Amino acid sequence: MPIQRLAAVVTAAGIFLVASAGAAWATERAEIRREARDVRQETRQDARQIKQNCRAADQQWNAECRQDKRQTKQQGRERARDIKY
Repeated sequence: MPIQRLAAVVTAAGIFLVASAGAAWATERAEIRREARDVRQETRQDARQIKQNCRAADQQWNAECRQDKRQTKQQGRERARDIKY
């Protein structure tokens, strides 16, 4: 009986270690996803502001302002991918 009990304790400890390692990895990935999401959200706000400033200054056609906004958002997506991967 003592050997069976020892085997059960060792098995339970092994399962606990594997589960906790998986949870730690998942938490780390979640933090990285949050960080990337924050970058994308900040980029969206910056892109909106860039377009509003562009249109208010009336220096470019609206299509050119849209292109500036698209480029800004694409740069933000690239930064988020760099963080995430």
